[in-house]
This record gives sequence, C-alpha cells and structure tokens, in this order.
Amino acid sequence: MKSPIPDYLQHVLDKARDNEAGAPAAYIDVLARADTSKLAVALAMVDGNLYSAGDDQVEFSIQSISKAFVYALAIEDAGLPRVLEKIGVEPSGDRFNQLSLERGTNRPMNPMINAGAITAHSLVVAPNATAEARTERILKSLSRLAGRQLHVDEEVYEAELKDADRNMGIGHMLKAAGIITCDPREAVKGYIRQCAINVNVKDLAMMSATLCNAGVHPFSGEQIIPHASVRQVLSVMTTCGMYDAAGDWVSNVGIPAKSGVAGGIIGTLPGQVGIAAFSPKLDERGNSVRGVAICEQLSRDMGLHMMDVSQIARATVQTSVATLVAGEHEPHNPNCQREVLVFKLRGAVRFAGSERLTRALTRELGQPDPKVPGSGAHSQACAIVLSFREVYSLNFIARRLVHEDIERLLAEGRILVVIDPSEVLHWDAEKAKTGKHPKVVENETEARDYIGGIGCQAVSRDQGW
Repeated sequence: MKSPIPDYLQHVLDKARDNEAGAPAAYIDVLARADTSKLAVALAMVDGNLYSAGDDQVEFSIQSISKAFVYALAIEDAGLPRVLEKIGVEPSGDRFNQLSLERGTNRPMNPMINAGAITAHSLVVAPNATAEARTERILKSLSRLAGRQLHVDEEVYEAELKDADRNMGIGHMLKAAGIITCDPREAVKGYIRQCAINVNVKDLAMMSATLCNAGVHPFSGEQIIPHASVRQVLSVMTTCGMYDAAGDWVSNVGIPAKSGVAGGIIGTLPGQVGIAAFSPKLDERGNSVRGVAICEQLSRDMGLHMMDVSQIARATVQTSVATLVAGEHEPHNPNCQREVLVFKLRGAVRFAGSERLTRALTRELGQPDPKVPGSGAHSQACAIVLSFREVYSLNFIARRLVHEDIERLLAEGRILVVIDPSEVLHWDAEKAKTGKHPKVVENETEARDYIGGIGCQAVSRDQGW
C-alpha cells in the first residue's frame, strides 16, 4: 500500500502555488534572484519517518532559522543564566533588524531578532573564541541535526557581507552597551556565515523534529540538544519566532516556529512532528507567503494547533473492578472472592493524565464524601493494580506524580501491583531494596497470580483483565 501522506502534501502545495503575493528578499542580491517557482514541504515524525513533496532537494540558505539552534548552543556553552543576562525573551514588536535594545538592561529583546542572534553567536564556544571556532561548532551541530554534512554558501555569505552595514551597526551598539565582549565585526561576520549555511526542507524538518523530540535526533537516537535548552528555545520560538507576526501565527497556526528570509519556515509541535516549508516570496514581515499558507493548511487539516482542545485527556485513565476466583493451586487464598481495583493508563501520559489517575485513586480509595457520588466505594479493595502496559511515554511531572501516588499507597499498607513491561516508570533500584517498592510484573496473569494465588481467575466488566 502506498502512503497517502505524500499525495496529501502535494495537494497542499498545489493549493498554495496559486498564491502569487510577496517578493523575494531584495536587500541580498543572491536571494533577490531566487527562482520564485520553487515550493516544497516536509514532515518529520519523532520516530524518524520523513515525508516530503515538491522541490524537496532544492537547497537554500538557512538564514534566521539558524537563530533558534544557535540560541540552543549558546545556552549549552554559556549556561542559561548567563544567556539571560545578555538576551531577553520578550517579543519586540519591531522589525528583525531594528537597532534597539531593552530599556534599562541594554539587552536585545530576544534571540530571534538580529541583535539577539548576534549576541547568541558571540556566546557560542567561549567569549574569547575565534570566529572560525564558532563557525565550526555551529556547522558541525547543524549538520548533526540535519543528518548530513551541510556547507556554507559562499556566494550568499559574500552578498550579505557586502551590505552588512546595518548588522555591523547593531554589533557596535552591542559592544558599546557591554553586551558582547569580542570584536563586533567578527561577531557579525560569524552571524552572517551561520545564516549562509545551505539546507533543504528535509534537513529542516529533521532539525525541527529533533526539537520536538526533546533534543534527541529521531533517526540516530543521539541527544543533540539538552532537554532544558529545547524547552527554552521552543518557548521563545512561540512568542518571537515569526517576528512581529508572532500573534497572528500563534492564533492561526499554533506551533512554535521560525522563519528565514530565503523563504524557509520550520514549525515544531512538541512530541509529535517537525514541519518545514520553502518558498522564496516574502510578505512585508519577512516571512514566506506560501510557507505561511502551507503551515496554516497543515495545522487546520491535521489538528496541529497546540491550543486545540479537541483531544481532552479524559480517556487516559480507565478504572474497573474485578472479583478474584480461586484457582486449584491455592483454593483458600484469603484474597479470593474479594475485589481488586484496576487502573489502566494509555498513550503518552502528561500531567493531565497523571492528575486523572491521582484523582481516580483518591475518589475510589478515600473516605466517602456526600458531595462526590461514588467516592470511597472501593476503599476495602484487597489490592490495587496500576497498568502501564499501554503507556509509551511519561513526561517528568507525570512520572513524579505517579511515583508519589505509589509511595502513598504503600504507606497505607495497600497491596499494590504495577504492570510495567516497558519500565516507563524508571524504577529506583535503591527503593526496591528497602521495600518501598510495589510488586512489578509483566502482564495481567502475573498480577492475578500474585494477588489471588497461581491459577486464579478474575470476573471483571473489563474483558482485558
């Protein structure tokens, strides 16, 4: 069977192609001569699967999309506190190349405008690093993210450097304000060089997917960007990545994103998919006209808006009650003919899912409350089973909350069995040695055997237990 996804992506491109608005970036002569008929889109999943359509092999300079990834490198090399001393995180509401700094602190408003990006570039490797060392670090890192060796387009670099007066002015302004300590000319040259790295939409989609996969490359499995840096980068991309169009973008598309004046756009939906689009014609804000249209279409059709509440986590937790029937091996087991309370979790469990489990445990096992119908109904259950067999991931806060639930149940003296064949709960070996650990099994049969004796059966409304 042929996947319908590439055909769908081609349909999206065909629909966007009719939009003739905008013009290529006129202030860089190489970009001004770009073939405006070129159009491409790519999707990369967090498991490394990649879909693309259109001119997906055509290379173009990454331009300001590099800002997001170099910001991550600056955080890794200099530490987030130092980076926040030098670069703010507030939307500027100004053009990307505005000569302005934050009143009172003299910081650039955020790392997605040129002033912030030049500052971030200066923090890569070390404050006294050479321009060559910074460029090598950036090029190597972006190549790892793309999954192939990238290169600098020297023609684009020379063209941008020739008309870099405004960026040079920003560099000297940053030096005078004490924000950067290196030679401002070298910082600007390095920044321009990072913007001249060539990519295609498949490269960008994989780079974006690495961000939405918590910094782990979807194909290689390599942790390229630290998790804490990913969160910071995505936060700033959400509010500042599309410049003074950020509000419209969040409202219409609802995905952390970054654009570049060569016509590229990346969108990153955490935990799900990395998106890249390319078309050289830009709107008045410096964003690809067709690229924006493509991303809007994908968001609408695929339900990608991060504020979309059509999928509420009500089905994350399923509660059922089973009565144990003795087996022939242990016919007088004291738990037989008693109730076992079973809680099943499914899918990717986040805070909302773990909160629902906590709420269900409290309701079923706590004291009866006249205001909460059914509360305390199973407080006398002989055992509790928590099944994570159909859970494929928990984030940090969900795992922490579940472990807290487990510790409290054990402290109450409850018989607790956890079905966790994939070890998504990341068990603490030391707690297991001290007895502060539930019985962990691979499947439902092992859980029943442990509670009611070998060979016992369960009469349950849920046929899966």
